[in-house]
Amino acid sequence: MHSLAKAALVRNKFIQLQQLSSVSRILGRRAVGTDTGDKDEVYDVVISGGGMVGSAMACSLGMQPNLEGRKILLLEAGNKKVMDRVPDTYSTRVSSISPGSATLLNSIGAWDHIMKMRCKPYQKMQVWDACSDALITFDKDDLQDEMAYIVENDVVVAALTRQLDSLPDIVKVKYRSRVVQYTWPTPYQSDGGVPWVQVTLASGETLSTRLLIGADGPNSMVRRDSGIPTVRWNYDQSAVVAVLHLSEPTENNVAWQRFLPTGPIAMLPLSDTQSSLVWSTSHRQAEDLLALDDESFVDAVNSAFWSNENQSELVETAGSLFRNALSALMPSAGSPRQLPPSVAGIGPKSRLSFPLGVGHAAEYIRHRVALIGDAAHRVHPLAGQGANLGFGDVALLSQVLGSAAFDGKDLGAMQHLLEYETERQRHNLPMMAAIDLMKRLYSTNAAPAVLLRTFGLQATNMLPPLKEQIISFASK
Repeated sequence: MHSLAKAALVRNKFIQLQQLSSVSRILGRRAVGTDTGDKDEVYDVVISGGGMVGSAMACSLGMQPNLEGRKILLLEAGNKKVMDRVPDTYSTRVSSISPGSATLLNSIGAWDHIMKMRCKPYQKMQVWDACSDALITFDKDDLQDEMAYIVENDVVVAALTRQLDSLPDIVKVKYRSRVVQYTWPTPYQSDGGVPWVQVTLASGETLSTRLLIGADGPNSMVRRDSGIPTVRWNYDQSAVVAVLHLSEPTENNVAWQRFLPTGPIAMLPLSDTQSSLVWSTSHRQAEDLLALDDESFVDAVNSAFWSNENQSELVETAGSLFRNALSALMPSAGSPRQLPPSVAGIGPKSRLSFPLGVGHAAEYIRHRVALIGDAAHRVHPLAGQGANLGFGDVALLSQVLGSAAFDGKDLGAMQHLLEYETERQRHNLPMMAAIDLMKRLYSTNAAPAVLLRTFGLQATNMLPPLKEQIISFASK
């Protein structure tokens, strides 16, 4: 009996020790999982950068049902962008919003406000070569809907800011909050280390997050400080932008782009009487264009769209023979040439320029870090895909994080972040490669290259299914 009582006493003490050990582990996990210090505030997601893509990311997460009850924070270094009424003049910074991006903006409640403020849809795009008569036209018959919408960046941000104001209990926004330091966790946390990403602001405030999303542009501090390598180069080009006044009112539902030997020039519709200019050219010519008086600048724009000085008889003859051969094989294919509207003036103080380049992060993710928008990829504006690639990032990452939350997973874990990186790189890399190839192919007036692109444009223009595939890919 004595031995049985002693055994029972030992067993009870062992059970008590196990219970104490379990409680200690639970308390330890809670201490690690909820805070990293008395001064830190822990968020589930912090988005660094409140431009179009960063604000859209905050709205999308805030309206994700599976993230209800999570703490989301948007950090914006600038002031809050409020637009009580539409400005009298158009901004020079505009974006071509694809149907896919419009669907995202509609799903987060911003698209109706954008349409009410100022937004110009277009149903057709015509692209042609300054060194030949070759052209390609994408029109509504190919798409059976609007091709895209030209929207001022400020209008998009203002609409997203308005939507964020309706989500104060879900998404917190800190304006005029400049980040000065990030402290990174290790993938396998050791005792005494930092389990989350710590963010230190210029104000001295420190906060922590389970997932940091870098939406802070092509010179991303998040990307740089996290050690993510980037492949990038400059194009030795600048983009000159301006607001153009047309000679006469038109329906103005066509986006025009002409490839000059020095770079592409595009005229994008803003209204029946105004269009937005994006002229990519050498740094020297960009400086010269900015220095011109208004009348001389207008003459330069009209000449860039209408002049045939770069065409040669050899290319014209070969192109004509090839076009006739295609027409004989496919009589009903192709599309007629249209002429762009002439320009009569420019908006006051609307001319400015910025350098062009390309960049791509080797990784979109690290432990508890994800990159979106220009922080992950930067492209030439010739295809108008910069903003659309960023909005595509937002749509997928929001979906991935919503699924992770539904499954009870750690939002900053690599497993589901890898899904985001893999799928977006499969879309973004081919798009970036195609844009870069197009830029290089059209940056010369050498006869062999001109003939190659002339035949390519003409053949593509005669194949509606191929044109549909091109635009379908660009519209996602």
